[in-house]
Amino acid sequence: MLEEASARALEGWFLTSAERGNEFSALDRRRPDALSWSTGNAVETLVHGATYFRRLLESIRELGAGDRLYFTDWRGDPDQRLSEDPDCEVGAVLAAAAGRGAIVKGLLWRSHLDRLGFSAKENRHLGELLNSAGAEVLLDQRVRLGGSHHQKLIVIRHLEKSDRDVAFVGGIDLCHSRRDDADHHGDEQRQAMAPVYGERPPWHDAQIAIQGPAVGDLEFCFRERWDDRSPLSRDPLGIAHDLLRHTHRKASTLAPMPADPSVRGTHAVQVLRTYARRRGGYPFAPHGERSVARGFRKAIRRARRLIYLEDQFLWSTEVARTFADALVACPSLHLIAVVPRFFDQAGVLTLRPNQVGREQAVQLLLEAAPDRVAIYDIENLAGVPVYVHAKVSVIDDVWASVGSDNFNRRSWSHDSEIACAVLDDKRDARAPLDPAGLGDGARTFARDLRLQLWREHLGRAEGDDRDLIDPEEAVARFRETAEALERWHQDGARGERPPGRVRPHPRIQPSRTTRLWAEPFYRLVYDPDGRSPDMRRQGDW
Repeated sequence: MLEEASARALEGWFLTSAERGNEFSALDRRRPDALSWSTGNAVETLVHGATYFRRLLESIRELGAGDRLYFTDWRGDPDQRLSEDPDCEVGAVLAAAAGRGAIVKGLLWRSHLDRLGFSAKENRHLGELLNSAGAEVLLDQRVRLGGSHHQKLIVIRHLEKSDRDVAFVGGIDLCHSRRDDADHHGDEQRQAMAPVYGERPPWHDAQIAIQGPAVGDLEFCFRERWDDRSPLSRDPLGIAHDLLRHTHRKASTLAPMPADPSVRGTHAVQVLRTYARRRGGYPFAPHGERSVARGFRKAIRRARRLIYLEDQFLWSTEVARTFADALVACPSLHLIAVVPRFFDQAGVLTLRPNQVGREQAVQLLLEAAPDRVAIYDIENLAGVPVYVHAKVSVIDDVWASVGSDNFNRRSWSHDSEIACAVLDDKRDARAPLDPAGLGDGARTFARDLRLQLWREHLGRAEGDDRDLIDPEEAVARFRETAEALERWHQDGARGERPPGRVRPHPRIQPSRTTRLWAEPFYRLVYDPDGRSPDMRRQGDW
């Protein structure tokens, strides 16, 4: 009976294979039970880049001859340090693994130009460095026009120690600015950002480490992209550049995939993805895949008490409407979102369209439930705003997701994204036992993830969270902490600084003139819609 109840709960929250909407991928057919998720995983939350990089460094340095490392990334800086150890730069560490006989394969986005604020040079340099060391890294531009490969995934498989197999998924790229910690003093190796973030921009982010059968699912996702025989790029200038620099343009054949790792824990994991409808189509998703959007929409409809989000953008009225509909349908539901106080770039052509996109989404949410929606941002103890890059969601302390995807149309339909939804089989013993009242019960992983993040944002010590467990009380404590810090700032920062780092997010009201030019720019450039015209008209994903 317990197993039947667990299976029903999983199907209530996770997508079925049919609901994924992509019959061309074998991701859900590859297991004997043909389920679209795996059970028996152990998932560990790695909040902050410094935490993730230390763990990643340990895992890579364990690799020996015949072991395998597969990675995808949006940006990679060869000189980004993973710790303070000597020879700990990303490029050096991966090259050393290849030198020891490990099989290192990578797919880096073939980025737009650096002068447009992207990372073409950095990604090319990392690829050249690793290829010269015996690895195989491809620059991949098999995306929709104007799109990017935004997945941040590393899969590590051992030839003889399969119990050490692990996959890392989340929002953290292998690049500058990411190696920050809970103190949020920033990474010494900074990327260019808006001046308001200072010389070392503080950065908040998250990744998860997964052990167990889901590692096989994530390796399979890498292999689907790797085995795509479409040209890596159709850009004539890029092709000429590759020929002149002798850049490798064809993927080798991967060795057969080993069996999935054995059961390691109590976590069910569903891999969610976005692939656009692009010219020629992905062979594993010729019409695209929008399981990120579909997975969130299914989980959000089940929300009853509290949706907690950390997101870089929180754009798009089409995406915000999913939350708004849930808030209207359920009068007991609250939504708390933590976003950056300022966007990462301050140029007019970047800032104004971003402000329009954010304001439209926030306005829609507040219209749906003005007393039950709260948007916040965070700062470090010196008062410098922290750039929130995390993509974390927790619903009713039951379902949680960590990935590369943001809440906007681009992430839900246009770029490539990957996320993992997690539902722990272990029920949390702290009251309230079943905050949503649907019989699911609070789950340990989701509740622990939310409380870990809230303790940091509210300035709490480990274990100081008893008043943050019940959703209604927790929402009140979050608001009180934010308002106290805001009053302190408005009073000229006199007296003792209140605890916590969270502040109410200010509303921006772009002028009518700004909206006239910035909204089309936002929709066409910053937040394009990769769906078919029929899907757009029907509001479908």
